[in-house]
Amino acid sequence: MTKLVPAGLPRKLTADTAAAALRGIRPKASLARTLRGLATDLVAEIRRLDRRITTVTGQITAAVAESSTTLTELHGIGDLLAAKILTRTAGVGRFRSEAAFASYCGVAPLEVFSGDVKRHRLSRAGDRQLNSALHVMAITQIRHPTPGQAYYQRKRAEGKGHKAALRCLKRRLADVVYRTMLRDRDTSLIAPA
Repeated sequence: MTKLVPAGLPRKLTADTAAAALRGIRPKASLARTLRGLATDLVAEIRRLDRRITTVTGQITAAVAESSTTLTELHGIGDLLAAKILTRTAGVGRFRSEAAFASYCGVAPLEVFSGDVKRHRLSRAGDRQLNSALHVMAITQIRHPTPGQAYYQRKRAEGKGHKAALRCLKRRLADVVYRTMLRDRDTSLIAPA
């Protein structure tokens, strides 16, 4: 497919667009026929992967619905992020507090001292997948009129840079996710394992 893009096809090439372009190519040289055959195989593989992604996405959506979680009601969390959060936490009951959950997610701030200056910086510890989920949630909230956007703007107005304000928002969102999972556990009809 990388050979097709310079030939004038769009950069965001779909399997259908590539297949249509390949149908119009009738190479005479042996090398060109080989390249066309490889491109046809790649298109077939992409279609197979697209079908697999659709199937797995449906299974994940069904599993999240079956879990009765309300995480998907939070702005910025869809079925895939909710599934990631639920599986990576392996039960919210194992965290003693919001701070412990935030630390596990890698969003708890670390104090850094340099002379008389005291700052906070990003924690490199914690579950990077959960950190990534909170990052996606934070970016989504910043881009839409939400309480998260208002909180981010307030932090920026206090003089914090983008990264520092984003770090504060991620920490706040970790608390929201933790409380939501606790509420889900407490209102569930299924006994926790």
